[in-house]
Formats: sequence, C-alpha cells, structure tokens
Amino acid sequence: MYLGIDLGTSGVKAMLIDGDQRVVGSASGKDVETARLHAGWSEQDPADWIRATEEAIASLRAAHPAEFSAVRGIGLSGHMHGATLIDVDDKVLRPCIMWNDTRSHREAAALDADPRFRKITGNIVFPGFTAPKLAWVKNNEPDIFAKVRWVLLPKDYLRLWLTGEHLSEMSDSAGTSWLDTGARKWSAELLAATDLEERQMPGLVEGTEPAGTLRPELSSTWGLGEGIVVAGGAGDNAASACGMGTVREGTAFVSLGTSGVLFAANASYLPNPESAVHAFCHALPNTWHQMGVILSATDALNWHSRVTGVSAADLTKELGEALQAPSSVTFLPYLSGERTPHNDAAIRGAFLGLGHESGRPILTQAVLEGVSFALRDNLEALKSAGTRLSRVTAIGGGSRSRYWLKSIATALNLPVDLPADGDFGAAFGAARLGLIAATGANPTEVLTAPATAETIEPEAALTAAYEDAYQRYRRLYPAIRAAY
Repeated sequence: MYLGIDLGTSGVKAMLIDGDQRVVGSASGKDVETARLHAGWSEQDPADWIRATEEAIASLRAAHPAEFSAVRGIGLSGHMHGATLIDVDDKVLRPCIMWNDTRSHREAAALDADPRFRKITGNIVFPGFTAPKLAWVKNNEPDIFAKVRWVLLPKDYLRLWLTGEHLSEMSDSAGTSWLDTGARKWSAELLAATDLEERQMPGLVEGTEPAGTLRPELSSTWGLGEGIVVAGGAGDNAASACGMGTVREGTAFVSLGTSGVLFAANASYLPNPESAVHAFCHALPNTWHQMGVILSATDALNWHSRVTGVSAADLTKELGEALQAPSSVTFLPYLSGERTPHNDAAIRGAFLGLGHESGRPILTQAVLEGVSFALRDNLEALKSAGTRLSRVTAIGGGSRSRYWLKSIATALNLPVDLPADGDFGAAFGAARLGLIAATGANPTEVLTAPATAETIEPEAALTAAYEDAYQRYRRLYPAIRAAY
C-alpha cells in the first residue's frame, strides 16, 4: 500500500492506493484557516497543516485499518511558493507567507530587474514566489530574517515533521526564484542576491526518489513498520500531472481549482519568461513543464457565490446545460491580481457592460466566461513559448460544471477530455510517487494516463462569437490598468 498526502490551500487530503494503483480510500483534514491581515496578505500557521494531516490520517486508518497498516511508501504534494521560515531548533519563526500573498510586489520587481534571475531560473520573479517574500521579511522583519536557518516550502515542512529531514525536490523548488532550472540545482548567485546561503536551503532530490524515512515515533503511532520511504514528491500542479499521466511531451491539462492552471509537459527545458509562462522542472528526472497560472478560477465563482448568497452549484445550474453566446457583460477575474500573462499584483477584477437587464444569471455567465478567457490568455502565452496543444484534460472542482467545460473548450477552441471515474489529482499523483520511490519502479510505466470517459468539443456555432468576446476581453486589461 502507498499513501499520498496533499497539502491544499484549504485542507489536507490523504489517499491510499494498492500496488496496482487502485484507490483504496481517501480522507481529508479539517479546513485550514488563512489569515488576511492586510490587503494582499495571505498567511497560514504550519501547525494547522500538521493538525489537518493527523486528522486525515486518523480518518483513513479508521476506515481502512488493515490496508493502512500495509503502507510501504509515502508521497507528498503541496501548494507551492510558500515561505516557511525555520530556526536552528526547527521551530517556525512566523506564519507561512502563502502562494497568493502579493505583499512583496516591490521586492519582486527589484529582483526581476536583475537580469540574472530570468536568465538562471527561466522565469519572471513573481510576487507570489518565495525569494521576494524573503526579501520582504529582511526589509520589514529583520529580527526574524536574522534567525532563519532553513527556508522550507509547505509540503517540505510536512516532510520535516514526518522524517526529520530538510529536503525538497525539483518541481516545487523551481517556484522559489532560487533554482537553476536547467541545471536542476540551487543557484548560490541568486541566493546571495537575497542575502541567503545554500546552507539555508533544503537538500534536493528528484520527485521520484526517496527523501527520508518515516520517524519511528510516527510509525509506531500509526501502526506501521520500520523504514517507510517518503518520496521527494512534487508541487501541487506537478503532482496532479503525475496523477493524470501528464508527463510526456505534448500532453496537457487544465485545472479549475482555487487558481486556474494550463499545464503542458516538456521533454526539454523551454524558458520564455517574457510570456509570463512558468518554466519549471517536472517531478521526473530530465523532464520539465510549462504552466500558465491565473490566480482566481473557482475562487472567482466562490466570490460571486458569497456576494449573491447562492451556492456555486445553484448559480451554474441556473445557466442550464446548453452553452449560450457570450453575454454583453465582461468579467475580469483579477480578484487578487494576475500572473499569466500580466504579472500584475495590483490589478483588480471588474464587471464591464452592466445594464438594467444584467441579472444574476448573466453575471454568473460572465464570471465563467471571464475565467475561460483568462485560460485562453494562458494558451496564447504557451504558444509564444513554443508549445502547441491539440487537446487538454480537465481536472479540479470546477470541472464538475459541464457549462464551464463547454465554455473553456470553445474559448480555447480545443477538445477537453474528461477522465473516467476516479480521483486523479495531486494526492493520487503523490501516492504514485511514493510507490515509485519505495519500489524503484520505472516512472513512465507507473505514471500513465487514465481512460477518457468523454470529450467535450468546442461549440462550432459559437466559436466566432467567443473569439469576438475574447478580443474584447483582451482590450479591457490595458484600459483598466491605465485607470488604476
């Protein structure tokens, strides 16, 4: 048996699979609270991650005691970019500054102006990345900065608790702005630019490799044997790619989670930072990926749900199943800024074209279309970075809305595949990595794609209308930006 642990933005999911990769069961820890003390801030207490993990494991053990006792390998996944600052005694120095925290936008701009960062990392220094957060801490909390012994990414803080090891892997570390992404190693030069040293970084392994063993105390508490291998694992999107089998050149998925992601696997390193596309290491050796990211996908619909007092499911249900021509209302989903393609932490969302006739269903339609068009922006950015896609697979909570999937297929003008029943997300991908690390199995033989249950084709009768609406959408960002 193999265990996958996925540290999500709002909670922890644990999944158990057997040697044939059949899902035995899964469980979740209670919600993890996010503190937003100021506009643009987003913090979590790492102690809550451990609590939620313990809750998920306890529920999974209670439901499947015999199977859980046979666990031989563990894989980890987690939200990326978070700055978890640890002192010499492995104590947390302050709440983790999260991936969607934009307070360090000035520090990010200053680092990005140093040409070494884009050249070595292959990426823009985004405010959400880890390096500018440390620069912010140095500028604003110097006493804490002086005590930093280790900088760990969120899932790697869980690894520290699980194994006692200070280790990370390539896919997550590529999102720090300190990794030499082509060479797959820390850049002493970039660390020095933020007044840090390589000794303050965790050791690096590939995501498929062993990265510590479960501490005896936890093995005893959980009723497991000795020497349980913990894999390097992956950042959440690379882990989802492992779950979906998106590891070969030309394969891609679109994820509709809190954020939105268009992810394409690459057999070589293809940086193009000017496009605001992320060029990161994959969880497999000698493999990379490109990724466009929007900061608010289901988050935009959930915001609309809170404002209207109607559940997200009921809002989308009001639209029916048949895709409609784009409405006259355009929604810009920049509720917490935007990454691809704008790299703009200050921009905020907007409804444009409102009229007396603009009732709730029209606004819901505009929200879904706005996210679809933001993903189209990502597709255009991937094209400019040299990647051409012929189809994508849909994952994430938002993919339960057929209307939304039809909108995305038509906005991208690409077929959208839906996987057969099953959970192929980050927890499953993490469990697969745990299997590979524990058994030495060939990664490409394990990380296969699920069967396709259904394909949603673009609505040919509406592609022209969607193209017109997308061009209007594109014109609005510079106009709104100028107003800001």
